[in-house]
Amino acid sequence: MRSATADDDDPEAPVYAAMDLLGQRWILRVIWELEPGALGFLELRRRMGNCSSSMLADRLATLTAANIVTKLPDKSYEITPSGTSLGRALEQVWRWADKHAADLDTATRTTPAGAGARRRT
Repeated sequence: MRSATADDDDPEAPVYAAMDLLGQRWILRVIWELEPGALGFLELRRRMGNCSSSMLADRLATLTAANIVTKLPDKSYEITPSGTSLGRALEQVWRWADKHAADLDTATRTTPAGAGARRRT
């Protein structure tokens, strides 16, 4: 198994940085919710279910710093071109999730972490 830590000279450091970013709770969900189009904070918060306002604000700040999300003049948030390319990469994960929906459904019903999961229609 690879080390979870890497120094800056490690050629795999960008991969570790991406995994660290994407592994943060709510990050992928924010990307998922913003992928179809810009949303204001309150609407995004409503769609996020049990994500607190302070956690959502933190995740939006993190994604903004990573140039994945941008805050528009009207105070809504949208995916950047960088975020769009990340979304295309994540499509493979979403396809995998659809293919293995039954297994994931079992996991989300039987584990506390899965309690907030939902399917996009």
